[in-house]
Amino acid sequence: MSPSIALQLYSLREQLAQDFAGVIRRVADIGYRGVETAGFPGISVEQAARLFRELGLQTPSAHLPLPLGDEAAAALETAAQLGVQWVVCGMPPEDFSDGDRIRRVCERLNQADAVVRAHGYTLLYHNHWWEFQAMADGRYPYQIMLEALEPTVQFEIDTYWVRTAGHDPASVLAEFAGRAPLLHIKDGPATVDAPMTAVGQGVIDWTTVHERHTAEWWIVELDRCATDMFEAVAASYRYLTDKGYAAGRDH
Repeated sequence: MSPSIALQLYSLREQLAQDFAGVIRRVADIGYRGVETAGFPGISVEQAARLFRELGLQTPSAHLPLPLGDEAAAALETAAQLGVQWVVCGMPPEDFSDGDRIRRVCERLNQADAVVRAHGYTLLYHNHWWEFQAMADGRYPYQIMLEALEPTVQFEIDTYWVRTAGHDPASVLAEFAGRAPLLHIKDGPATVDAPMTAVGQGVIDWTTVHERHTAEWWIVELDRCATDMFEAVAASYRYLTDKGYAAGRDH
């Protein structure tokens, strides 16, 4: 069975700031089964959740602050209002400069994992390229994370950033088998700063990714694009569903 296809709304952050409801309706019209949130410009979480339900859009996951300390209550309330299954967090590059810092990050993630599980959610860590860049001792940060994190902490693997760091996404996915229920799907030249493209128009080998993945959702996210973002979002949907790599509402 093909995974379901969703859109990370960060892709359309500029458009959402102008007309949140209108943009979400267009996303639903394209055929996406769900959306992943990362902020709510010009609208409350409650209003956004109501709109998603009205349009039949699932919200499997949300990018939220790490639910610890002062951030915990608001993050958990947002998760509750959206009805998500997965709470997704990331960490900045300076936290991955050496093994000791990485282990401290893992300690915080394990603490957050306990909080999240107590409220019925699963914590996922979302990578960028820096978790897949070699350290001075030749090891990679993600390898330490796989050892130091509780097995209940899972991952949202961003396949594009893995490729940008010089790894084959399909091979990396084999290392995370059964532990990566969500994938971020981007395409382009696989460099840090260059504009991205619609999925299927870049360098990623999606056939092998599809063969190796164990994810439940493929979530399209284009951080930036040299073409019209709505066109790229729609073209990404068509490519992934036409190929049978992911399933939309009409598939």
